[in-house]
Amino acid sequence: MRLLTIGGVISYRALFNWATPAMFIGTLLVGPVFQLLFFAYLGRQLGVADDGFYIVGNAVLAASALCLFGGSMAVLNERRFGTLGHVLLSPRSRTLTWIGRALPYAGNGLLVAAFTLVMGKLLLGLPIPAGAWPGLAATLASAALACAAFGLVLGAFALRFRDAWLINNTTVTLMVLFSGTNVPRESLPGWMQAAGNFIPVTHAASAARSLVHGASFGSVAPRIGQELLIGAAYAVLAGVLLKVFEAESRRRASLDTL
Repeated sequence: MRLLTIGGVISYRALFNWATPAMFIGTLLVGPVFQLLFFAYLGRQLGVADDGFYIVGNAVLAASALCLFGGSMAVLNERRFGTLGHVLLSPRSRTLTWIGRALPYAGNGLLVAAFTLVMGKLLLGLPIPAGAWPGLAATLASAALACAAFGLVLGAFALRFRDAWLINNTTVTLMVLFSGTNVPRESLPGWMQAAGNFIPVTHAASAARSLVHGASFGSVAPRIGQELLIGAAYAVLAGVLLKVFEAESRRRASLDTL
């Protein structure tokens, strides 16, 4: 538990790129709000969906993007700053080490998502039932955890490929399209809807929108469970890939090659 919690917090403080308050506010709080406003007004102009669709979708997306990059950076920055070898030489469980490093980003993603949702409510006047907030918190938390696990999968590729940022940026773009956060899923081709069922955010965004429209927590609990199940599957995949790529990188002596 110390490795999972304290180790993760120490790593978060050491490797977090937005260390100053100005960078944190500008990058993680202001940026998602402007993105929300852009899509909301674009949706009004095109008549695609109402404001609530974009407010909830971008709140969930704010958590997902941060957690995805955070989970990836938990591995990528170790290589970037030349400390990856020290981590891999440790006798401690690497699986717990990497999971512990992704958890603080999940908590940070939940904070950013909640802030984005509140700002969307205040700026665009979205009515949210008082009883929906606990369910929304659980939904956003499930999205953050699932995306942090997905980020670890992408981070595993940092052990093998030089340009991991290309993979991250491409993945986030595809997630916006396939998950239905800013594009109604019913307007997508069938194969894209099917693929969206297996990526994070999709089920969380759907559950959050139902809660905002007055659905009970019990009615959306299966979708939250699906989001957590997807996150667990990606966590297992990340553990496998990290072990495989670590062994391969050791064999090729490429762990510290950028």
